[in-house]
Amino acid sequence: MSERMHPADAAWLQMEEPTSLMVITAVLWFDGPVDWERLTDVVRERLVERYPRFRQRVVPGGLLGTARWEDDPAFRLETHLRRTRLRAPGGRAELEKRVGESMGTPLDFSRPLWELHLIQGYEEGGALLMRVHHCIADGISLARVLLSLTDERAGGGGRAEDFEEAEDASGTLARLLRGARKVATSTRSAWKRGAELLSEPIQLMDLAVEGARGASALSRLLTLMQDPPSPFTGELGRVKRVAWSKPVPVGKVREIGHGTGSTVNDVVMAVVAGTLRRYVEARGKVPEDLRAVVPVNLRPLNEPIPRELGNRFGVVFLPLPLGVEDPVERLWELKRRMDRLKRSPEAAVVFGILSAAGMAPAVLERGAVEVMRKKTSLVLTSVPGPKRPVYLAGARLGGVMFWVPMAARLGLGLSTFSYAGHVTLGVAADAGLVPEPRDLIEDFEAELDSLAEAVRESGHSHPLH
Repeated sequence: MSERMHPADAAWLQMEEPTSLMVITAVLWFDGPVDWERLTDVVRERLVERYPRFRQRVVPGGLLGTARWEDDPAFRLETHLRRTRLRAPGGRAELEKRVGESMGTPLDFSRPLWELHLIQGYEEGGALLMRVHHCIADGISLARVLLSLTDERAGGGGRAEDFEEAEDASGTLARLLRGARKVATSTRSAWKRGAELLSEPIQLMDLAVEGARGASALSRLLTLMQDPPSPFTGELGRVKRVAWSKPVPVGKVREIGHGTGSTVNDVVMAVVAGTLRRYVEARGKVPEDLRAVVPVNLRPLNEPIPRELGNRFGVVFLPLPLGVEDPVERLWELKRRMDRLKRSPEAAVVFGILSAAGMAPAVLERGAVEVMRKKTSLVLTSVPGPKRPVYLAGARLGGVMFWVPMAARLGLGLSTFSYAGHVTLGVAADAGLVPEPRDLIEDFEAELDSLAEAVRESGHSHPLH
């Protein structure tokens, strides 16, 4: 079987560089040992047999052609599902080092672009490292695919499909998502019209602009000022490092939100802004606002994931208020900026840009990526997981961390993952720019406590205008 790759997926192939791999990374850790035979059966039945992309390799399209999916005649599950053992003493530091090392290792393009490693010897249980190229699917879809391997009970049964919502999908946000999904559907329909679009890829962009009131949003994207220099930007190397926080009870975050009229996501984003401010100040720099690329899911979480997977997301550019000193004022300013973005069609427009870029020559796409790199400083994602504890191959899942690629040659990726009533922050960074990502984790935990205390002391329940 051979199938043309959707241009939004092909864009991620063209962005691949030795110092910036377009690979989504997830690490799961367990309270007990994972049964190897049972894991193998689960991966075969629920991943490989259900989703064809995990049995297909990429066939490059050449100078002007489009890449294609092709069944791999030599596919063997054991080449993608492997067992390794963690270095002693087998704690979080050793696991973080292993995950960081994987982020600098490219996948084998002669085979389907994914791998799963069962890491034994981690604390009292084990860990699972999954790496999937972004051309196969976006982060939200892959998180759902990965968690579809789990069960509600140790003995099996009761698939985990009840996900935490990272944001309140009501009001203006719901209207934004409906419009963006309509644009995504229109773009897919246009792609099916076939070869005529190869000569005029701008038609895809036209659909996005017309369908989502995108002209003003596109103008805003093109006229954004460059981000100021910071410790998070610069030349990249091949060495990457990661760290993640202790799980934070969602109740603690929600309490801060109730005290300020903010959502859980507003609070988490504000804490991230405060974290970056602390990090910059500690290195003798004056904190200035920095823009984060924030992916926005264009697929409803209550709809089944299509067998062909694929990328159906846009991004918005969120200016993080590092320049605001007071933590409560910083939260309110962040909330104002988030509310403005919720009323914008920006995410749908960027989906159209990605679709058009996937059909453009690589040199043109690299130019677009360079423009994006100058206007942003980091990638910031929020991934919802199951509301209740789940099990994989009989082992109880203790926690999850998940990172999307740091596209546009960015050197810092921050990700929050919600699971079983807790939120965890993960840091992935270029080692030459952020040599000790654990510093950012410590700043995050300190900033969360500082904001909670500041909200209690302020006594305000609504933003001041």
